[in-house]
Amino acid sequence: MNLESKPIKHLEGEIICPGDKSISQRILIIGSLLNCDMEIEGFLDAYDPNSTLNALNKIGASIKKNHNSIVLTKRTNAFIDASDELDLGNSGTGARLMLGLVSGLGINANFIGDSSLSERPMSRVIDPLREMGALIDSNNGKLPINVIKSNIINSYSYKLPIASAQVKSCLLLAAIASKNDINLIEPKITRDHTERMIEYFGGVIDYGDASKVGNIELSYRELQPKSNYQIVGDFSSAAFVIVASLISNDSEVLIKNVGLNETRSGLLKVLQMMGAEIQITQSKEVCNEKVGDIIVKSSNLEGIKVPDSIIPNIIDEIPILSIAAIFAKGKTIIKNASELKVKESDRLSAISNGLDKLNISHELFDDGLSIHGNNDILDTSEVIDSFGDHRIAMSFLIAGTRTKNGLMVKNCGNIKTSFPSFKDIMNSIGMKIDEKN
Repeated sequence: MNLESKPIKHLEGEIICPGDKSISQRILIIGSLLNCDMEIEGFLDAYDPNSTLNALNKIGASIKKNHNSIVLTKRTNAFIDASDELDLGNSGTGARLMLGLVSGLGINANFIGDSSLSERPMSRVIDPLREMGALIDSNNGKLPINVIKSNIINSYSYKLPIASAQVKSCLLLAAIASKNDINLIEPKITRDHTERMIEYFGGVIDYGDASKVGNIELSYRELQPKSNYQIVGDFSSAAFVIVASLISNDSEVLIKNVGLNETRSGLLKVLQMMGAEIQITQSKEVCNEKVGDIIVKSSNLEGIKVPDSIIPNIIDEIPILSIAAIFAKGKTIIKNASELKVKESDRLSAISNGLDKLNISHELFDDGLSIHGNNDILDTSEVIDSFGDHRIAMSFLIAGTRTKNGLMVKNCGNIKTSFPSFKDIMNSIGMKIDEKN
């Protein structure tokens, strides 16, 4: 599917942010471990969470969709060997978290995925899971992966070589599923949805001495069931609305129900450093997650050097940050972001390719980008290739609002993995996105 974004005068209105993809997947897994009757509200009905839902049902969970919510039903039997291959589609989060769960449960399962997921590195979770006692066969550290009935050891300690919330969450889930303790040390603080969810259901996590950044110690305690869970809005989805509003003229948009977890919403700090006019209202806590409404107004942005310390917490937002950088005065430098090379696409190369098509002066590094801002209307007839990557597709469609004649982006079908209502929501506040043959 190809989409075209046309130039606009301004954006205005309000939207409700769709449910968080990462939290949607995590609550399905932890909710299944709780083994209780539970209703989940705010679930993101997209390809990635649905692939995790289907995989869980294949190992004995009982999860059904009920209008605008998800219903988990208490099981009468234990988890079982997978009844079929666990196809996680395009979801790296789903694959890595389910590998931890299945290893911890001590059941058999064969994992597969689409062509993109099959090229993504899984050794980062396979290696520590093997050290914990899991029996795993893989295709040179990639899918397909076969997990054989395992016996996870207690009190496992692991220092993560890379800052990865997926690796951390995978190992935490393996420990919980096997009813064991675990100690993890991460080099930089990463998103903590899993830890917050564990604590919400009565789990015990000790973060140790505050001076020891990244220490996480889980002392196993049986999680306590709850009848309801509310998923907050996805900050990564809100990011596209935020940047679109900032770079368009005379715009003001209200985004309701946005997750504001400090390990996830670092893009707000970066944009404010660039001069963005952003206001947060109605702040509160929902199911141990911060949430609020965001008011965004058109702003004159300035290029900056993005602090290295914040990169792990904005890794998914760097594609849309790159679009903000196009329209910022001066140079924006993004470094220490090599993780982007092993996402749904090589996002560094994909961003650079798109910038070339827009005639934006920039430098591509092995671990980042330097973008020279151009505050003018973009004049190009080139077509952008998203390389089948949802965040690349949505980012350049936002750039299309500041073009002379519009911008066409190829291979946009994967937008449905994370933000299926993207086109409708953006058009509701004044964008003009249409399918294009």
